[in-house]
Amino acid sequence: MQALGRQILVEFYDCDREVLNNEALIREILIEGARRSRATVITDTFHSFSPHGVSGVVVIAESHVAIHTWPEHGYAAVDIFTCGETIDPWVIQKYLEERFRARNVSSMELKRGLFPERVPHKPVLEEAAA
Repeated sequence: MQALGRQILVEFYDCDREVLNNEALIREILIEGARRSRATVITDTFHSFSPHGVSGVVVIAESHVAIHTWPEHGYAAVDIFTCGETIDPWVIQKYLEERFRARNVSSMELKRGLFPERVPHKPVLEEAAA
């Protein structure tokens, strides 16, 4: 089966709580992780919660990297979704692990958009071709 994308669901435990509560730093880390994987960063949006926690997403041409943190538990949930064959989502996961100073990590990879034969990543739509 050929997959259009790869999605890694990651749980980071026992992280640096100050890092997980710093919106600007979380943004910097996710963008740098995407760049290190050679993804094309399109835009991003982040939000800090009161009294603590950060949610955000970095939209990449190849899909997205999303996060929600629970600093009070030293925990972050991250969704890394990449399409195509040029981006390695595990590069992003490893970089985040290092920067969050996570002592425990649990992750699983899912193949998304499974087809029995090889399909192009960006096929031409029939309406656009007409």
